[in-house]
Amino acid sequence: MARVLLIDDDRGVREGMSLALRRQGHEVTTAASGEDGLHLWRAVRPDVIVLDLMLPGLSGLDVCTRIRTHDQVPIIMATARGDDMDVVVGLELGADDYVVKPVRAQVLSARVRAVLRRTALPTSTPTETYADGLIIDRQGLTVTRHGQAVALARSELMLLMTLSASPGQVFSRQQLLQAVWEHSYHGDIRLVDACVKRLRTKLGEPSRAPRYIQTVRGFGYRFSNHGYAEQPARICEATGDAPGTTAP
Repeated sequence: MARVLLIDDDRGVREGMSLALRRQGHEVTTAASGEDGLHLWRAVRPDVIVLDLMLPGLSGLDVCTRIRTHDQVPIIMATARGDDMDVVVGLELGADDYVVKPVRAQVLSARVRAVLRRTALPTSTPTETYADGLIIDRQGLTVTRHGQAVALARSELMLLMTLSASPGQVFSRQQLLQAVWEHSYHGDIRLVDACVKRLRTKLGEPSRAPRYIQTVRGFGYRFSNHGYAEQPARICEATGDAPGTTAP
């Protein structure tokens, strides 16, 4: 199935998560500290990393930052508190998803499968070129802007693919949660907002007037370019966002 690197200082948690993932056919390597986790990340080259935020010494946030400097491997954070601000910081640093401990085996396995499925991106159009030098290659799974490659994590690439496939169409956060993260309708919209913020930064978007990914207040996000900017937005049904919702 996949090579999973599990980094958690709690032996019981490591054993429980490892057993759940191995039962799904995954090959699991474990580490009890951030330092060991970084060493194994370089040695094993995992397909996905499950990373505890509350590690002694080198924290999970530090580990996430160091990995993201060199690698776009999917990272699922594990946290004891779902409303902790560390979750928001972790998502903005580049984590793809998170689970709240204690996590059920079925939930952990489903999140791992979902993040791995994001490699199966839409390929209906070999190459799509947009204004301002942005080129999205749907078969090669690459993005360039003004001739420079843009390194995107899988969730960021999937989000860009989803939005750009229907320029001018407005997607609610809940629709994007389902399309990109395969979460239920009641998923955490912070995943979407943090991913949009990271994606805008990597595309060189100005914070106050984003060119490609635009916020439609009260509804969600849309992808725009010169060919669609003057057209009215097409709002998807069942947006799931309350009027007045703010976005990054």
